[in-house]
Amino acid sequence: MRAAVLALGLLLAGCGLRPLYGGGESGAVRQTLSGVEVAPITGQNGWLVANALRDRLRQEGPARYRLEIRLDDDITGLGIRRDDSITRERRTLRARYQLVDLSNGQVRLDATAGSDAGIDVVTSEYATIAAERSALERLSLIVADQIVTRIALTTTPRP
Repeated sequence: MRAAVLALGLLLAGCGLRPLYGGGESGAVRQTLSGVEVAPITGQNGWLVANALRDRLRQEGPARYRLEIRLDDDITGLGIRRDDSITRERRTLRARYQLVDLSNGQVRLDATAGSDAGIDVVTSEYATIAAERSALERLSLIVADQIVTRIALTTTPRP
């Protein structure tokens, strides 16, 4: 058993896998991400996504890239009772984003990110609105994580 684990470890060491955030704060990925500025995004959902991105990117010094984002936020009713009232909703947040190199104006990355969440619609309107807001906050974090990961994978130099 130990020999199998040792052999597996040697195989993985030789396959070229390396941690994305290797080098910590002084690593290539951290340095690249800290050079990304987030362009203003309109609306409450834009404010949430922009703040989540700024928390993850932690821009320091002059920007090398600008991240431009357009959001699509949609709530769709799913479950319907006999009286035509909705019992369940799905909130979907999609982002179309471009990473623009500020040195030459070239679009370095043009992609989308998104996620959705289910919401129970209850008799209390306040509770339903609170659930919709909570879903938007969670979705903003998920979409920001997807965007940052894609930027890190795209802009990191390969060995």
